[in-house]
Parts: sequence; C-alpha cells; structure tokens
Amino acid sequence: MAKQSTSLLECPLLVAAVFITGIGGTFQYGFNIAVMTSPSLFIKELVNTTSTERYGLPLEEWQLTLIWSFLVSIFCVGGLLGSLLAVQMGKKYGRKQCLLMNNLVAIVAAVLMILSKRAVSFEMIMVARFLYGVNTGVILTVHPIYLVESAPKNLRGTVGVTTATFSSLGKFFAQLLGIKELLGTEDLWVWLLGFSGFVALFQLFTLPLLPESPRYLLLNRGDQEGFERAVKRLWGSRDYSVETQEMLQEKIELQDIKIHSVMELLQSRPLRWVVLTVIVNFVAIQLCGINAVYLYSTEVFTAAGIPKNQLNYVAFGTGLCEVISSVICAVAVGSIGRKKLLIGGYGCMAVTQMLLTITLNLQDHVKWMPYCSIVLIFLSIFSFSCGPSGVTMSLLAEFFTQSYKPAGYALACSINWVGLFVVGMVFPLLVKHLESYCFLIFLFFTIALATFVGINVPETNNLSPLEIQEAFRKMHSKTEKGGGPATPCGTTDNEIHGLKCQTKL
Repeated sequence: MAKQSTSLLECPLLVAAVFITGIGGTFQYGFNIAVMTSPSLFIKELVNTTSTERYGLPLEEWQLTLIWSFLVSIFCVGGLLGSLLAVQMGKKYGRKQCLLMNNLVAIVAAVLMILSKRAVSFEMIMVARFLYGVNTGVILTVHPIYLVESAPKNLRGTVGVTTATFSSLGKFFAQLLGIKELLGTEDLWVWLLGFSGFVALFQLFTLPLLPESPRYLLLNRGDQEGFERAVKRLWGSRDYSVETQEMLQEKIELQDIKIHSVMELLQSRPLRWVVLTVIVNFVAIQLCGINAVYLYSTEVFTAAGIPKNQLNYVAFGTGLCEVISSVICAVAVGSIGRKKLLIGGYGCMAVTQMLLTITLNLQDHVKWMPYCSIVLIFLSIFSFSCGPSGVTMSLLAEFFTQSYKPAGYALACSINWVGLFVVGMVFPLLVKHLESYCFLIFLFFTIALATFVGINVPETNNLSPLEIQEAFRKMHSKTEKGGGPATPCGTTDNEIHGLKCQTKL
C-alpha cells in the first residue's frame, strides 16, 4: 500500500498542538533569553538597594557587574539541570504530563519575580532565574519530542521546526513588552519578568485538551487502544495504516532492548557518526556568531544615524526578521530538506560574516557603509533562522530510536546549556579584545560546519530513525574496517530485522 501524505491543514488538532505546546514551550526559552535586557538598569538598582538597606554599603561597580552576570548566567545552570531531569520525567510520566507539571515551576518562578521588588531581594530574582532555567531545560527536551512523535512522518520536519519559530517569537515578545510604553518601566518591570508565569498558566489549562504522544503510548506504554485514539484525533480519518504498521513492527523489535545510557551512546562504535553529527551541530549553534551579530546591531544602527532612544524599536526589526525566517524554514523544510537548509544557512552566514568584518571596519571612513552593515545583519539573522536554528533541534527526535532517544537528548541539551553558559561568560571578553575581527573566528566555525554536513550527513527527509541510521551506515561504510559488516548505527540484530520489515512494507 502506498503511503499517503497530508498537510497540516488537514490535521486541525495537530495544528492546535503546535500552538499550545509552542506558546508554553520554546516560546519560554526565547522569552527568558531576551527579557533581561530591557529592565537591566532597574534590576541593578534593586541589587544595589538590597545591599544598602541590608548591610548599609552600596556595591562597587565590579561587584554589581559580577552579581548581574550571575543573575543572567544562572539561567543556564537551571537549564542544564532541567534537561537532565526531563529525560527521566518524559520516560516515566509521558511527554504530556511532563510538560503539564513543568508549568508549575514557571508559575513559582513568576511569583518570586513579581514579589522581588516589594521584598527588596535580588536573591528572589536569582532563584526565579534558576527555576526558569529548569523550566526551559525541560521544554527544550520534551517539547520537540512530543511534536515529532505526534506528527505523521511527512509532517515531522515541519512541526519540528516550529520549535525554533516559537523561540524566535518569544524573543520578539520580550523586546516588544520591554519598551517603556508597555512593561519596561520602573513600576512594571517585575511584571515583565513574571510574564512567563501567565504563559505557563495558559498551557496548564489548554494542554489537557491534547492527547499523549501516540508513539509514546505505543512504544513505551504498550497502549495500542490509546495509540489508535490519539492517532485518529491528531491525524484525522485518513488511512495511515502503513505508518502504524511501522511503529507496531518497531515495538516488536524493541521489546527486549533496554534504554541506553549516555555513556553507552558515546561508546557505541556503530553510532559514532550519528553522535558526532549531533555534537557538532549543537556546538556550532553556540559558535556560529549569531550573538556577535546581535551585539553589533546596536553599534551599526547607531552609526546609521538612528537615535539611541529609538534603538529598542529598531531592534524589533531583527526580532521580526527571525520570526519570519523561522516560519519560512517550517514551510520549506519538507520540500528542500534538512541537509540543504543546514549547508545553505551556515554557508550564507560565512559570507555575511566575512563581509561584516570589512564593512564594520570601514563604516567610520565611508558614509554609506553602515547601511551595508545593516543589510548584512538582517541577512545573517535570516540565514541562521532559516537553517541552523530551525533544523538542529528537530534532528534529535528523528535520529534516534526509542532506546537511544533519552540519551541523545540528554547529551545534546547538556552541550547546548554548557555552551550557552561558556559563550555568555567568554564572548564579552572576546569582543572587547578583537572587536569586529571576532567574526573571523566565527567564520571558521561556520565554514567547517557547512563542510562537515555536506560530506558526512545524509538527507533525512521523510525517513524513520532506523532508515536514517541505515543512510549514515551506507554513507560511511567505506571507512568502516574489520569485524564484518557494520550494523546500522547502533542498532541490534532485532532492530535491523525491523528495518528490513519496514522496507518491505
């Protein structure tokens, strides 16, 4: 029987799942990454006031800077903890229940944020930032898994990329709500920091309307009746018997296979190219230079003659560009493919970074050069959002079978949070000493990643995890030596038999 494909418009509940999980999901990550910029002066004032009232001593500038850096960076520490907890929570309680319980963490954090000013305690902001980190750490792990497992095979790329779209939307809303006409004032900034709590409340009341992930119900709980009900609700009344049979076959083949640990994943010789691809892509997200682009956008906009009191409004343009680019990526990924988007995204970023190095050094000497820099900044954001940002997170749910998926997510999300923390601490020093020449370092990483993907990563469009692993095996079979034929990327003989059965289907 030929496989039938469908569009998102034919699956209204799946569309609802995208929005409900997105608003309470990676939207929170993007929002909390960007929200600290607008009220930074008010937060530093609260830190100084707390010290003065409690100890009778105002803080020195270096002490204030140190505490501020910790307030920002502790979000990453919470994120690392959350990503590690999410693996076990998602397996034990299910994807849906894990997301539901996670909202309570964000609500507690929001209450602490809102009360911090009245209590004259910056420590409450510190604890709240840590809890927000835990919340988003769980989100970045469970949200993509739930969406990809809930979608038909031909829509997995599209719904997976929406996680990046909502992350961009979160950054945009943080910029929008942070203006002085809305919540970016001395009286209302605590409500800006507590906004995530209201987003969590929205998901807490709407997520129960959705079913559990069909794939989780069948493969983890063995609930075939629940699986069939969830599929019918999410996918509509069309015939998906082929995909259903594939999952049933995978269930049979994985019955006697244990859930592997991160160490077992790293030590798996047949899985080495899959693991290396995941590590390289998640490291590249932090080292591709997008943070430098955002940092220099303020300088470039100022050089172009935009008044400083209007810079916040111009910044909306960068946020809106990221949102639009993410939507384009979600629409295009099914037809263009993940591999081409990654290569094209990093390739275009390399070109813009090389040109930005030139234009930033010439903008004090050539009158019209800042306008060239503005164009390059928007092109760099567009390239990042259309490719690396949109595709990378969705790769995890597609690369690994159920037995390796928890370990894969734990590894990737740990790299993401550690990388975000390190870049946040080191990046300001790098820019201080190298200035615009820092783009040359990022240029090396973007070229290297585009080359790596082009040579070592197969196209994964519309392939199951076992089929993707087989594609990796075929691509690198010439480099594998000894020991007889290699097994498909860490799978057992039973899983290989399942792959053959799927091919026959």
